[in-house]
Amino acid sequence: MDLVLTALVASFITGSLTAVGALPVLFGRHPSERFNDTLLGFAAGVMLAASFFSLIVPSIEISTELYGEGPAPALIAVFGILLGAVTIAVMDRLLPHEHFVSGPEGMASDKIAGVWLFVFAIAIHNFPEGLAVGVAYGSGQTDAAFSLALGIGLQNLPEGLAVAVGLVAVGYSHWKSFVVAALTGLIEPIGGIVGGAFVNLSQVLLPWGLVFAAGAMLFVISHEIIPETHRRGHHQRATAGLMVGLVVMLFLDVWLAA
Repeated sequence: MDLVLTALVASFITGSLTAVGALPVLFGRHPSERFNDTLLGFAAGVMLAASFFSLIVPSIEISTELYGEGPAPALIAVFGILLGAVTIAVMDRLLPHEHFVSGPEGMASDKIAGVWLFVFAIAIHNFPEGLAVGVAYGSGQTDAAFSLALGIGLQNLPEGLAVAVGLVAVGYSHWKSFVVAALTGLIEPIGGIVGGAFVNLSQVLLPWGLVFAAGAMLFVISHEIIPETHRRGHHQRATAGLMVGLVVMLFLDVWLAA
């Protein structure tokens, strides 16, 4: 139970950094599209590195301890990653939501409209991040979990700013845009407690939880973040941001988990 509570607190802190990132809109600060895409590229790089170094690699190591060397650790990683990706893909297909640039997606619904469509889109994005933090802390691997939480917290800063700026761009007030962006960060503790509780049910579920969270994040990176950063023609800046984010997360993971 202590590990589940730790997972909840850690994912709440990382999610709260979304609000910190959104603060500039209250002062009328609107970063350029090029700068915004660079920051989102950085976020994608952090998530990409975290998926492999903080989730997939530890999962394979734990599976090897449980089942020994052979095909089992690799098969768990393969099927767990695919299961995580498919789960988020189904959510993306079924839940009504709307992106700032590409417009409405998912099943149409007359009962959900306005800002809630944007909130649902961000929920699909943020839930896997909270899930990853929850699984990592629920596993009891404190050093690796801390580096993962720190990395996701860092990438929540530009994400919070991007959400707030996007809401302002579609006509919402600066204050409402900030509040909505801040509230979307609270989706992460939901994922955190789900992930922490799941891996605490049984040691056998731990490697599955790690790679499931990795697959969910990898889907979001490929389906949402990278296309968004390339949509306005700033792909070189976005790629540079991704590379910087990847090596920063790699450094944090190796340094803090040593």
